[in-house]
Amino acid sequence: MSRVVVTGRIPEAALESLRTEHEVDDWQGPGSIDREELLRRVAGADAIVSLLTEKIDAELLDAAGPQLRVVANVAVGYDNIDVAACAERGVIATNTPGVLTDATADIALSLILMSTRRLGEGERIIRSGQEWKWGMFFLLGSSLQGKTLGIVGMGGIGRATARRAKAFGMEIVYQSRSEIDPEIAAELGARRVDLDELLSVSDVVSLHCPYGPATHHLIGAEQLEAMKASAHLVNTARGPVVDEAALASALRAGTIAGAGLDVFEHEPQVHPDLLELENVTLVPHLGSATVETRTAMAVLAADNALAVLGGQEPPSPIG
Repeated sequence: MSRVVVTGRIPEAALESLRTEHEVDDWQGPGSIDREELLRRVAGADAIVSLLTEKIDAELLDAAGPQLRVVANVAVGYDNIDVAACAERGVIATNTPGVLTDATADIALSLILMSTRRLGEGERIIRSGQEWKWGMFFLLGSSLQGKTLGIVGMGGIGRATARRAKAFGMEIVYQSRSEIDPEIAAELGARRVDLDELLSVSDVVSLHCPYGPATHHLIGAEQLEAMKASAHLVNTARGPVVDEAALASALRAGTIAGAGLDVFEHEPQVHPDLLELENVTLVPHLGSATVETRTAMAVLAADNALAVLGGQEPPSPIG
């Protein structure tokens, strides 16, 4: 029987699956596990089921020991995992692509609507008890019909967001490392452009690219300056893709009209300047936060761990 360490709370369905064959040490604390406690717990583990809040680096892999065979991340992103360090030690790293596509695309469209229609501002007025009354020019936003959505990163979530936006009557342009399938491009009416053109023509820019050295601060002061003054920026990818200080300055100066963020550069901290602005919608990393999606993510991570421990190929290896 192998030993599986789960670094945080996950749905019971996934734990039950792991417990049928293996000894499971799962963290049940109310918050994230302390680093020192995590290093202690992973000692002797054959598998680690990790959350994106835990850094899986060389130190942790060495603390686990040479018998460690798999790190199964309960997330599609894996910037919390040193994949090269895993490979050097013969440890298979996996993630959970696909199962959170629709839920994250729903949040992206929600943020697009909240930003363009100023819904966050409206709710704050109601909740704060401010006096208000209907008027022709009260909290005027902008419509989506006939506008252009620029998608940075046309993977599964980017395509799902494009489908939703098309249903709202938006035109689609995208920037990606490669062309998407011609049939999908035709279905969406999507046109591939470079990032400079995308920024200049889009009424909404939605970020869906992976995070890494090449995309760190992909959107900074220069890129924000290239956008329309009436444009909105939405980020459901990873926080450090956007330079938050530059974004706050652009929003304050009216360089762009608004923004919607589900992820943050130094999560869970948010740049204090953003907190003072009315024209930005801030939500606490809810992209995959449905019961169905989080359960599917955890079950897929468990399936990945079980496959490797059983000597089989995992359903979704990284790379």
